[in-house]
Amino acid sequence: MSPVETLLVASAAAFGLALLSAVTGFGGGVLLLPVFTALFGLRVAVPVLTLAQLSSNGARVWLNRRELCRPLVGRFALGAVPFALAGALLLAHAPLAALKRLLGVFLLAAVAWRRLGPRPGRPRQWTFTVVGAASGLGSALLGSVGPLTAPFFLAYGLTRGAYVGTEAAGALTLHLAKTAGYAVGGLLDRQVLLLGAAMTPATLLGAAVGRRIMARLGDRVFVLLVEAGLVVAGVLFLLGG
Repeated sequence: MSPVETLLVASAAAFGLALLSAVTGFGGGVLLLPVFTALFGLRVAVPVLTLAQLSSNGARVWLNRRELCRPLVGRFALGAVPFALAGALLLAHAPLAALKRLLGVFLLAAVAWRRLGPRPGRPRQWTFTVVGAASGLGSALLGSVGPLTAPFFLAYGLTRGAYVGTEAAGALTLHLAKTAGYAVGGLLDRQVLLLGAAMTPATLLGAAVGRRIMARLGDRVFVLLVEAGLVVAGVLFLLGG
């Protein structure tokens, strides 16, 4: 493809990422990473995906700002920021295939437990520091592990705007930390920065459209949609491992 065609395909995919993430709180990055890898190669795809997620998560935070659960964001960031920095610096050395398979098993088990196991208790706020640490490390190494956090935010009782906005605010902190780590590691070159800037309009538009769709969903339909997304993400991680 020509550079213009490549940019159009990447922008269309980024729009889809932002729309899906605005509805379910996650999923776009899991699906977008293979597309960006095919277009740009893995070394460029991971930091470009991070820049696209910065604008996508930032838009979701703003659109759902009145419904944020701010204490959870702080707890999440406490674990996410240092581990995202560490993961960004370890990107070249980690066993990525094994980590993807492990994450896939966790996601499928989490949905099965929610459906078949006893009703889980509400997690305490300190739990989200541990969740943030695991999410920050995994996201820096694998590009996107948004589905990892979903079972915990759902178990806390967040749905729709509160869930999407709070998850996005937590993710925004780890993506900022990842960006700093990639910069230190020399991965944010001119090509990556230009591609990230080019993706921004598509991600902002997708977030706005997704917010409108999400606002029309009832809580029950919303939770079912998120759980279906977890199953799809888990299978993709297993197959992609």
